[in-house]
Amino acid sequence: MFIVILGGGVSGLSCGIRLLEAGHSVEVWARELTPHTTSDVAAAVWYPYRAWPQERVNAWAKRTYTVLESLSREQPSAGILSVPGVEVFRRHVEDPWWRDSVPDFRRARADELPPGVLEGYHFTAPVIEMPRYLPFLMGRLRELGGHVVQREVRSLEEAWARASLVVNCTGLGARELVGDETLFPVRGEVLRVTPPPTDRFIFDDECEHGIAYVIPRAHDCILGGTVEEGNASLVPDAEAARGILERNAPLLPPGAPLNVVEHKVGLRPGRPTVRLEAEVFGERVVVHDYGHGGAGVTLSWGCAEEVVELVSAHAR
Repeated sequence: MFIVILGGGVSGLSCGIRLLEAGHSVEVWARELTPHTTSDVAAAVWYPYRAWPQERVNAWAKRTYTVLESLSREQPSAGILSVPGVEVFRRHVEDPWWRDSVPDFRRARADELPPGVLEGYHFTAPVIEMPRYLPFLMGRLRELGGHVVQREVRSLEEAWARASLVVNCTGLGARELVGDETLFPVRGEVLRVTPPPTDRFIFDDECEHGIAYVIPRAHDCILGGTVEEGNASLVPDAEAARGILERNAPLLPPGAPLNVVEHKVGLRPGRPTVRLEAEVFGERVVVHDYGHGGAGVTLSWGCAEEVVELVSAHAR
């Protein structure tokens, strides 16, 4: 079956690959292509952040973890590293709802925790270098026979004129495309520093003045971050950058160099729940896959495989 996918970020490309592998013909339409998509700004590390409902998210995240780990071993060009690290807390916490998605989850030892924190989780997570990963996905899609068209789409009617079945991976764009007013931007700022000041990731979601996270990559490191619901500005904020550095410094080894080489802003597609469902309009069908919050990469393969199931159920 011929399918048009709207959106050229990690969700759209992952869906395209899985649909091609299932024997469908695919054309991806996107207003922006890498390196100019929202996905390009992602940190990106496996972690089911700000995405609901938990039961469905856990299943998608667990499947995606497995696929990313496999790609990290089998496809060096994908830019995926398996990195150990900790999530830290200043209070007692129970095990997280996603713990079964991570094979080596355990409680952190005292010597693994930064000063001033009470306890934490220790686990290994895939770290995805988006400047390498998105071109890898694009290349894989084209190898399988998929096509990419750069164009802006203002209505589903435009896509239905080309294909009776459309997959909607437009993220925040779905607010205008399909009138979904439950979508809202969650603005995030990150800094890229060199060289990596540590070889482990660190998440601190309870810092007094905001969130902090350290995500080392092969040749640099991402420091974050901010969470601003409803703010759609893409202009970097110098004060926010100073805050990111101040919050992360206590998590790192004393004297670790923090040479900032890039300051980036992205808009997470916030929504009360991920929308992954099919809508049927007579002979025409749209399968929605958007609203992943801060977990677009983390849920990408699990969601893509469910998209294939929905497409198969409605293919004619």
